Amino acid sequence: MNRADKKVFIEEFGHKVRAASAVFFTDFSGLNVKEITDLRRQIRNSGAEYIVVKNRLLKLAVKEIGLPDISEVYSGPTGVILSSGDVVEPARAVSEFSQEHEDRPTFKLGILGEDVLSAEELGRLAKLPTRDVLLATAVGAMEAPMVALAGVFEAKIQEMSGLLEALNTKQEGEVQ
Repeated sequence: MNRADKKVFIEEFGHKVRAASAVFFTDFSGLNVKEITDLRRQIRNSGAEYIVVKNRLLKLAVKEIGLPDISEVYSGPTGVILSSGDVVEPARAVSEFSQEHEDRPTFKLGILGEDVLSAEELGRLAKLPTRDVLLATAVGAMEAPMVALAGVFEAKIQEMSGLLEALNTKQEGEVQ
């Protein structure tokens, strides 16, 4: 890669990082080309992109972008996951892939918004339910009290209807 290509790569990489809602850094050592291809496919299916980056280029790009200090990332082979949408799905994809492939790749760290997340925090993030499950849980939690309230109102209406019917029957009995 000549100097001009490196400059173009750094600019494109910078645009992708700025557009991403989350950036995860992984160490993919021990994986062969076929496994990395499978990993890329799973990450792509989760709505993210996986890029293998030379640490020297990553250092230059981080310096130009103005990211927080991530100097611990620069050791060993580095793969970068760029997620524009859901941040949990790509982390889960890497975590599940890692469980199937002798704990490879491993998270180095991640950036979520302005926060730097450790490998342990990324592991916990991967265990969170999906956005859809969380939304369904929230809707269910909000719906349950309303259903109960509707049931109470319906019971009161039936009780009132029964009382009115009894009163009507009593009045008919007194008239005769």
